[in-house]
Amino acid sequence: MAGYSGTPLPQKIGIKDGLVVFLDNAPAALELVGTHARLPKQFDVALTFHTARATLTRRLPVLHARMSTAGMVWVCWPKKASKVHTDLDESFVREYGLSLGIVDVKVAAIDEVWSGLKFVRRLRDR
Repeated sequence: MAGYSGTPLPQKIGIKDGLVVFLDNAPAALELVGTHARLPKQFDVALTFHTARATLTRRLPVLHARMSTAGMVWVCWPKKASKVHTDLDESFVREYGLSLGIVDVKVAAIDEVWSGLKFVRRLRDR
């Protein structure tokens, strides 16, 4: 499946064979083969989709706790151009992730509606 930019989404977001991938609250249109629909004890890659600060601030600490040492969490929120109602933006997502001790290393367009910010553990915490 080619992503919004023409690059296949798995390649764009770092999904490789053998990784444990979790989709959290994903839109119905998003299809990624070989993903978990239920939160595993530990994952390598998670994509979590939110439209509200309240749900993000409840969920991201849980995901952070289950992320493998070299794992990543993509926090996704609606783009402003999508016209989907949200109180999230890139600045809030970044600041909240940093407050949990994870760092953002990449931003990507997931599709026409969703933007994503990739978070990983700080090098000293791996």
